[in-house]
Amino acid sequence: MVKKPRQERFLAVYPGSFDPVTNGHLDIIRRAAAACPRLIVAVVANPNKRPLFTLPERVALLRDVCKGLDVEVDSFEGLLVDYVRRRRASLIIKGLRIVSDFEYEFSMALLNRRLRGGVDTMFLPASLEYAYISSSSVREVFSLGGNIADFVPPAVLRAMRRRAGPTRTGKRR
Repeated sequence: MVKKPRQERFLAVYPGSFDPVTNGHLDIIRRAAAACPRLIVAVVANPNKRPLFTLPERVALLRDVCKGLDVEVDSFEGLLVDYVRRRRASLIIKGLRIVSDFEYEFSMALLNRRLRGGVDTMFLPASLEYAYISSSSVREVFSLGGNIADFVPPAVLRAMRRRAGPTRTGKRR
């Protein structure tokens, strides 16, 4: 019989690409941190995506915007369930914005429970004021010159402006 590593009660992991971290992400982080005695916000290195920010930049931005919150910010590569097991966590936190999020995340939750020792997932619905915000929509609006100040924390907006440099008209977004 293979002995499973002991899980730490109530250590939860909130994973994501956080490219960029949005106010919706922060809302989920605050609410999860209030519900869980220990929370790790884990930035995933997804080799299938071309991120705006590097993995170390995303970790640094999350640490900056999570100051004052009782959370740990970390990063990982590979399978989420392997990371969760290495950290001896007992729960995955996932935020849900829209119905299609649920369909995808529910199937991933079942898969994560089934894989090598598995782990349960808890879903937190997005607050209404953030339900329409996604990292990809923020990146798209920003790339087209739109104002994203209401969608991301100020530190993230500054980092995006630095990354983009002057616009074609010489003005900064």
